[in-house]
Formats: sequence, structure tokens, C-alpha cells
Amino acid sequence: MKRGIIRTLGITAAVAGLVGGILDIRMSAATATANLTVSATVITNCTITTSALAFGSYDPVVANASANLDGAGGVSVACTKGAAPTIALGAGSNASGSTRRMSDGASHYLTYELYQDASRATVWSGSGAGLLTTVAAPSKVARDFTVYGRISGNQDVPAGTYGDTVVATVNF
Repeated sequence: MKRGIIRTLGITAAVAGLVGGILDIRMSAATATANLTVSATVITNCTITTSALAFGSYDPVVANASANLDGAGGVSVACTKGAAPTIALGAGSNASGSTRRMSDGASHYLTYELYQDASRATVWSGSGAGLLTTVAAPSKVARDFTVYGRISGNQDVPAGTYGDTVVATVNF
């Protein structure tokens, strides 16, 4: 039995020596460091959506014989923080020169205009002073802008449903 004990002790001592050698190697290993450069480019971007401008009923005989019919719609723009976009509204698909017109689809037109302000003093168009210039976006959260519309009174048009499509564009 002494032989078995000696053998076991010898194996145990050999394993302990091997583990100790590994520990010595690990403890004496050197280290090195390096910096990892990380970067990204944030792009300027904007999105634009609209909400319809529905004037309702236009009465050329009584209510709107001399009074304008006003309405409002909207444009919503979300941009990268700090972007200061301009917003353009096209002349519409039925325009005649710079005059915006809704059509009944049968060659009859109801003229109207779109404005940047509630007093309807500044026409909202697709260029120059007609562009709506915004301040820099404080965040990426969408900002809403009201589109003020007006159909002038005293238009002599036949009954029907009139419509137009205006392209809204955000430039950034």
C-alpha cells in the first residue's frame, strides 16, 4: 500500500507542479494596449407630410357672392436637429400661370390661393419670397405649419366638386 500512496502523492505533486508552472506563465505574461477609433457621420435629412385643405361648400349666389371662403390645411416637417429647411408649395396641377385653380374635371375652374399667415398676406409658393423659411430644427420631432387657403368671393362657376393637387417640397 505504501507504493500506492507514494504513486498518488507523486502524481499529485506532478499535477501541482504543472498547474504552478501554468500560473507562473500567466502571471509573467506581458500586456499591450491600443486605441480603437470609432466614428459616424450624421446626415442632414428631412421628411414632409401634409394634411388636406378642405374648404367645404362654396355658395356663389348668397354666402360667397361677395365674401371669401377661407380654410386651412397643414404641412408637417421632421428634420435632423439643426437643419433649417425651406418649404415650397407648387402652383397645383390646374394652374394657369401663377393662378391656382381647382377643376371640376369638365373645364370649369374655381380659383384659390395659399398663404403662409393667418392674415393671408404672404402667398406661399415654390420660389423666392414665397418659400416658407423655418428656423433651425430644435430636435428631430416633426414641426407643423398651417397652410391658410382662400377662395375669392364672387366667382361664377357651375355646381360640382372641384379639386386640385399641390406638391409640397422641403428643401434642406
